[in-house]
Amino acid sequence: MQLYPAIDIKNGQCVRLRQGQFHDVEIYSQTPSKVAKQWEAMGATYIHLVDLDGALAGRSVNEDTIKEIVNEVSVPIQVGGGIRTINDIESKLNLGVARVIIGTKAVENPAFIKEAISNFGADRIVIGIDAKDGMVAIEGWEKVSNYNAVTLGLQMKEIGVKTIIYTDISKDGMLQGPNIEHTRVMVDATGVDIIASGGISSLKDLEKLTDINVQGTIIGKALYEKRFDLKDAIELFEKGE
Repeated sequence: MQLYPAIDIKNGQCVRLRQGQFHDVEIYSQTPSKVAKQWEAMGATYIHLVDLDGALAGRSVNEDTIKEIVNEVSVPIQVGGGIRTINDIESKLNLGVARVIIGTKAVENPAFIKEAISNFGADRIVIGIDAKDGMVAIEGWEKVSNYNAVTLGLQMKEIGVKTIIYTDISKDGMLQGPNIEHTRVMVDATGVDIIASGGISSLKDLEKLTDINVQGTIIGKALYEKRFDLKDAIELFEKGE
């Protein structure tokens, strides 16, 4: 299972939100690139970045910070937040990120995802499905749509999507464990690579996610709050030692 330590960027700083609430912010570092280097030093083989300001604004906001991180580490990086046009995708890939994550736009315009895959290849495009009670949340989690998460997952698979990040936003930043049940349904129903996100608090949580065959897991607050050591987690779940 691939582990993705997360760096959420707001106003150029490394932060975490609780349940995706933009007013409930904790700042962990003024220099996100230092955090990225720290994760890499601990053995991270992939880093997950989110431009929180971008997600809310619907356009890229923290591009300089993202570029700095890309330049500081040698591991691949995936980036999400405010990517809504083909130009947005292109500019992110030109910064040197390995792949981009598209959320809101997948709900609003599936044809756009098809075009993105056709232009850049399925390996560079990841779909972020953020859900609350099984329904898809959009626009930086500010709205819950009337779209079922699994239905959207199946639609994305049909278009050619290979990888989906599935986030349960009621769990995110709460350190109460991931939503195993909903994540398992997504894994079993779609058959694509599912990256689980939201609520991971312990090595036990990672074990449960391994058991339901997710491709990877995004770990945020648990690392910042030192609930467990990234190095230990990588040895146990990524290297299988």
